[in-house]
Amino acid sequence: MVRTRRGLNERHQKIIEYLNERMSTGYPPSIREIGEAVGITSTSVVTYYLKQLTEMGKIERDAKFSRAVRLVDPVSRELVKIPILGPIAAGEPMLVPAPGATYLGIGNEMDAVDVARSLLPSGEKGSELFALKVKGESMIDAMINDGDIIIMKPAIKANNGEMVAIWLPNRDETTLKYFFKEKDRYRLQPANPTMKPIMIDKTEPLEIKGKVVMVIRNVGNVAV
Repeated sequence: MVRTRRGLNERHQKIIEYLNERMSTGYPPSIREIGEAVGITSTSVVTYYLKQLTEMGKIERDAKFSRAVRLVDPVSRELVKIPILGPIAAGEPMLVPAPGATYLGIGNEMDAVDVARSLLPSGEKGSELFALKVKGESMIDAMINDGDIIIMKPAIKANNGEMVAIWLPNRDETTLKYFFKEKDRYRLQPANPTMKPIMIDKTEPLEIKGKVVMVIRNVGNVAV
């Protein structure tokens, strides 16, 4: 299960970047100033995000004082462009959109997402990472929702319980699930109690293409 980075959404990143900018001046911002900078009108919502960032270990804060906040690790402004290769099903396996494609069913780079280098997992340079856009709700208990973007590290093997992107060549389908290798089958386990696992017989080809290292939440226009 992805822990601290799984809940780091776009607004978390904007708050971190703004705090980093203000800290460079030597004077931390107020709750209201943070809200104005990142487009949040409610101070209670800003406080909610700051509480989450504190729990993630990204900031230190004394709630008794408006400006008593500091970044645990200053954020580099250097951005890494990570290609979005296409969609990945978080539900029933998704049919490959491009016939003949050989990598996760996606033949060409469709788009890209910019991520601050300092937000990437320790030791990751970003050059090998790729991103996929989630379709479906089978991983909601892992805080991965429809429309989120997952940052992946290429991998061909996985341990039981790891969240991976899987390609089923015989079906031309892809899916995002927890991976379990059992006696005579593979179990692709969703993180949604309303959905059943997908069972794949070991005689059927199955390829692991990557492991989740980071999730960029899609909050749209809703303040959460």
